[in-house]
Amino acid sequence: MAKDDTKNVVQAVGKSLKTSVQKANLVLRMIRGKKAEHALNLLIFSRRRISEQVSKILKSAISNAENNHQLDIDKLYVKEASAGKSMVLKRFRPRARGRSGKILKPFSRVRILVEEKEEKLEKSESKKNTVNNKKGSK
Repeated sequence: MAKDDTKNVVQAVGKSLKTSVQKANLVLRMIRGKKAEHALNLLIFSRRRISEQVSKILKSAISNAENNHQLDIDKLYVKEASAGKSMVLKRFRPRARGRSGKILKPFSRVRILVEEKEEKLEKSESKKNTVNNKKGSK
């Protein structure tokens, strides 16, 4: 069963984004679990600087799903969106009394997984059928 689950999952990775992991996670939290089209709209109208790069990664995942795995783009959902640490640039700034202050400039690694899911119309249809059956039995 695990092989069937992984067939519908496609990933895209951005390796060295100039932002901290916390700031990237603020943007990624918005799109987790959303439909791919809706997630793109959220990223376009987000005011955060990193959302532009995240939208490029999401577009890459969508195109990977369409071209490499022949998945339907209308049924794609963001299954997972995570950020991890990449490299850190270390800089030093002179401070008072001959000391130096350390400045860390972090980079992030963003991974987005997109999954093809069926719409949840079956559940709503089954609820309608049970409601109709109850009304008919009275």
